[in-house]
Amino acid sequence: MLKRLPFLCAALLALAACSHDGDNSAATPTPAASSTATTAATGTAPAPASSAPVAAASAAPAATASTPAAADARPAKPAAPFVDSGKWVEGKNYYLVDPAQPTSHPGKVEVTEVFSYACPACNSFHTTMDQLVSNLPSNAVVTYLPASFRPDENWPLFQRAYYAAQALGVADKTYDAMFDAAWKTGELATYDLQAGKPKPHEAWPTIDDVAKFYAKYGVDPKQFVGVANSFSINTQMKRADDELKALGVDSTPTIVVNGKYRLTPATAGGGPQTIELVQWLVSKETAGK
Repeated sequence: MLKRLPFLCAALLALAACSHDGDNSAATPTPAASSTATTAATGTAPAPASSAPVAAASAAPAATASTPAAADARPAKPAAPFVDSGKWVEGKNYYLVDPAQPTSHPGKVEVTEVFSYACPACNSFHTTMDQLVSNLPSNAVVTYLPASFRPDENWPLFQRAYYAAQALGVADKTYDAMFDAAWKTGELATYDLQAGKPKPHEAWPTIDDVAKFYAKYGVDPKQFVGVANSFSINTQMKRADDELKALGVDSTPTIVVNGKYRLTPATAGGGPQTIELVQWLVSKETAGK
């Protein structure tokens, strides 16, 4: 049964996701420490995209980040041969994006995670995402598309922070640390992790707080704030919001493969199945099927 939670977007339990409208499945959330997560929460299944075409995103997609540093060392390996055994079903395990959206890495199969550092389900999933990245073939590239559709949970701040960090070259190496800051140490938490309830709005982290976090990674706080509030970052945020609409994404975490296929951990059947399904879709795209 769906249950409206006024602040947290989902429980970090078996079937949890952060949804666009705030309707969530599961019970009262218990924030998980990302460094100790052993299983990923799975996202609620989005409804199939409308058959009516949606407005295409900008020709310059917003998700242009490279993979985290840990993935750079992944061994070069070809995509597995494409075999359709009937295990994965379109409209059940994954959905077509109609119309398909342009990608930012010609010649590569692009795998995009739609996420927010403020999303508890994304926090629980991100260790699985790290595993997914490390197991992709060499012809695949990973990008990240931060969502802002929960302003009631401070998501626009984290979207802005991601693009500023990307512009300053520290987004990749701080990907996991940002989740820890929001859900483990509480340094950038919008939720009171000790009291188990939302913080008052005036106690939410600000862009200055985020700048202090990135200072630990060599970024000048004043420079970070300046970049974060720049016209360029505002433009990227607008493009990201447009792209989310074009992709038909209504919950996080969501994975999009090559601008054509959309899935969540729930539609895949769990964390390990998400890795398997994405690998299968990458091989499908590689084979041109």
